[in-house]
Amino acid sequence: MPRFPDHLTGSGPSNPFPGIKVLERRIGREIPHRLGSNEGLDMPHRALRERFGDAMAEHVYCYGDSEALGVRQRLSALHGFPLEATLVDAGADSLIALALRTTATAGSTVVSASGTYPTFGYFARGQGCRLIEIPYEERPGVLAPDLDTLLHTAWKEQARLVYLANPDNPSGHLHGDDAIRRLRAELPDDCWLLLDEAYHDFRDDADSTFSREVLPGVIRLRTLSKAHGLAGLRIGYAIAEPDTLEMMMKVRIHYAVSTLTLAAAETVLDHNEEVRQHVSDVKARRQRLADHFSAIGAEVLPSATNFIALRLPSAELGERLNRELLEAGRLIARPAHPDLGHILRITAVEDALQPGRFEILEKALAEMTR
Repeated sequence: MPRFPDHLTGSGPSNPFPGIKVLERRIGREIPHRLGSNEGLDMPHRALRERFGDAMAEHVYCYGDSEALGVRQRLSALHGFPLEATLVDAGADSLIALALRTTATAGSTVVSASGTYPTFGYFARGQGCRLIEIPYEERPGVLAPDLDTLLHTAWKEQARLVYLANPDNPSGHLHGDDAIRRLRAELPDDCWLLLDEAYHDFRDDADSTFSREVLPGVIRLRTLSKAHGLAGLRIGYAIAEPDTLEMMMKVRIHYAVSTLTLAAAETVLDHNEEVRQHVSDVKARRQRLADHFSAIGAEVLPSATNFIALRLPSAELGERLNRELLEAGRLIARPAHPDLGHILRITAVEDALQPGRFEILEKALAEMTR
């Protein structure tokens, strides 16, 4: 089992403000009078009510449930993992930072693919970690984090943590469950696997048994930004062993998720049929986009996400087309990492399917195939 930093293995630090919801659960009854939390409970919020309505305004007065119990209960019921193996925080980005803060100290070595979701590297460097990036495996039809090289590097460099986005961003590649099991089994015992599953809901096998497993030495991260459409409210969750989550709670911002966000997430999770329909619609749009660009000669990489990735012949072409599309008011994504500058990523939203939306890109592809 990977170890935690020495400064977290004692009795503290302890959350100084558990919040009224946690206190109510501890004493087993409601606390009707909030007289000591110094919130602006008597703020009339006339402007806020006029713009958003009373229902929204009622959720802004108080600090949220620091344990996000309502959201966690719904996630546990929907997906089948134990309640005590879940932790809710302000999106997958916040969870990446929290996982690093829990497992790695300044000077620790962490490993990832070169060009994968860049927020990991941003936070790792900001924490003073030694970041080692491994080139992607790249061959016809494949652009994927190289698991064998990640594994080899973790042993060679005595890594404290390996980061893997699965499905990957920006390539869309999905490593199968057996590959992930093997990676975890063959990593050093004292090395964590941070498994970023932000696009998990778009997998065809999203409801598999493996998706519900709590894996020793693994911190799994998921989000409600994509399939659930709550990116602006910032909420996601981790799945890990309870002892690991207990350590994460020691260094977590206790009110990171707002009362409004918690209420919105509970509402969306209570109507999961809408989420499932949205995921189905996204997959259909993704296929239409892939078919369209394949038909005009583009190389479309396989994707298990809510986007497609186009692999172009050069980074120079990718930079030019991305710039020209932006100047025309079309914002797509081109990875900032030089290793993946030849990749363009397009989200499978309805707007992307409108005729003429990618005329600039289509003309360039047509010229390439003449």
